Parts: sequence; structure tokens; C-alpha cells
Amino acid sequence: MPSTVIRSIAYRPETAELDVLFTTGRRYVYRDVPAEAAAAFRAARIKGPYFNRHIRGHYRYEERLDGD
Repeated sequence: MPSTVIRSIAYRPETAELDVLFTTGRRYVYRDVPAEAAAAFRAARIKGPYFNRHIRGHYRYEERLDGD
């Protein structure tokens, strides 16, 4: 998953949470994300623009600190 902005993506279908870790070290959990949206994000060839267009601003989120 090479990206200059996003280090990793994890999806938890049982809670519909999308966990996004950015290369800055900041981590956000997006809530109520449909499995199809998470799969499309993971499949996107260029993650940053896809995230900005389809994830950011579309789902509730919270920042997670290390250990959360």
C-alpha cells in the first residue's frame, strides 16, 4: 500500500470502523463506514486523493492516541 500520506488502513467489519494511520503518525478512526467504502479505499490506486474525496468529511471520526 504505497502512499506518501497514508501509512496503513485497517477495517473492523464487526464495528464498521476504519482505522487510518497517516505518515505523520496521527491516527483516526472513522465510524459507521460501510464495508464497500472501506474496500474501495483499500483498492484505490492513489490513497490520499481518494481519502480526501470519499472518506474525510463523510464519516464521524475521532483521533486515537498511542495505546487507545
